[in-house]
Amino acid sequence: MPYYIGDVIKDQGKLIARTPEKFQEGGIDVWLQTRVVGVDPTKDIVELQDNRRIPYDFLVVATGTSAFVPDMPGLTLPGVFSLRNLEDAIAIKTWLKEKSANRVVIIGGGFIGLEMSEALHAAGIHTTIIHKDALPANRWDAALSAIMLEELQAHGVEFVANATAQSIEKGKSAPLRVTTDKGEYEGDLVLLAIGVRPDARLAKSAGLKIGQSGAIAVNFAQQTSIENIYAVGDCCESFHKVSRRWVNIPLGDIANKQGRVAGRNIGGKPLTFDGIVGAQSFRLFNLECAATGLSEQEAVAAGYSPASNITWGSAMAPSLGVRKIGLKLIADRSSGKLLGAQAVGFAGAVGRINVLSVALWTGLGLDQIGYIDLAYAPPFSAAWDIIHTAAQALRRTL
Repeated sequence: MPYYIGDVIKDQGKLIARTPEKFQEGGIDVWLQTRVVGVDPTKDIVELQDNRRIPYDFLVVATGTSAFVPDMPGLTLPGVFSLRNLEDAIAIKTWLKEKSANRVVIIGGGFIGLEMSEALHAAGIHTTIIHKDALPANRWDAALSAIMLEELQAHGVEFVANATAQSIEKGKSAPLRVTTDKGEYEGDLVLLAIGVRPDARLAKSAGLKIGQSGAIAVNFAQQTSIENIYAVGDCCESFHKVSRRWVNIPLGDIANKQGRVAGRNIGGKPLTFDGIVGAQSFRLFNLECAATGLSEQEAVAAGYSPASNITWGSAMAPSLGVRKIGLKLIADRSSGKLLGAQAVGFAGAVGRINVLSVALWTGLGLDQIGYIDLAYAPPFSAAWDIIHTAAQALRRTL
């Protein structure tokens, strides 16, 4: 959606996976602009806002997330948006064009805020990011996030660190002004990109069990605490194969897999969704940014004793030049088992994290990863890939 807003993707139709008409061809009715206000599991009935009552044999809850909105004045002013779905993206893009916008203020320096800064830059719109921490993308190690900050600044994005937004009001030289404890920043549009929360309100009102993450609790078949009700996507939990805990990580690939698993089980062809390792990535101008598994803090919470290192190198053989990449590995001090990885680089970061996601999925340790068989050619890596050298270096410290 950020790439649609930034006009990299010009046709919104390309963001629609399947139209209502296409669903109809497969015998599936789609009712748009129809709000569910309640579920009665004792009678297997869904209650709609227009007082219709729809019976079901099986029910799938896929209510997604809701944007986290801070408690401050001015949130209802025209031009203040959050980005959660395609409708939000269309509204934002329309506003930017109608107002001939040349400046946007983003509150939040996480995934959405960073991706939006790149998309807006592509559309020729100057961006200011207001972030509560010293560096963007605080899931990443500070040394890697610092590279992201350099990339933002190299492309003219203003990053206001350690700042708290206090209010939004009408501006003087622009329609809107964000007041913070570090100053005032004006723009034609304000985007709230502070994060999302699982939307489990309907499930909670129906009496479904809610997990510790705040999302709907499910089993490996995507069943909820009520046997004929399933939950899939951003509103429900997934089993994390490294922490061995149920978590909520709202990503589209996870949602797709969970939806297919639920459909298979409802259709009588059993399938399980065995979990996740938390792999995620985004692009920031010329940088690839990716992570998988646990951070040190998450590892401690899961009962591990983590050790970590950061290895700097090149995504290709040095004889062909240098394409900088930094790779952080996190492992259990006692067993040498890999627990997590983070990477930032001008090439090859996502590919390395994908390899390490498979290592996490299969439970490999540093000794195995340090000698794992990887495809080698000078344009893509040195003979000893940065994965090898990082694993061997961390193993020597344990």
